Amino acid sequence: MEKKVKIRIYVDGTIQADVEGVKGKKCTDYIKIIEELLEAKVVDSEYTPEYFENEVVEIYEEENIKLDGRMVDF
Repeated sequence: MEKKVKIRIYVDGTIQADVEGVKGKKCTDYIKIIEELLEAKVVDSEYTPEYFENEVVEIYEEENIKLDGRMVDF
């Protein structure tokens, strides 16, 4: 899923921000950025189900082996 931050600014000055596509506690890093950009402070937070999920990171490793003088990828 693509990472998105949706920001709504209402007529009364209230700001609502939603972070989507970020799993786990990393979404709170975005809150700090939003506070700095908008010169605002968070007064209330609600966590989405994504907050309670673990982010899965896939790591692929490539191994090069010389075979009879030639490079072979595995």
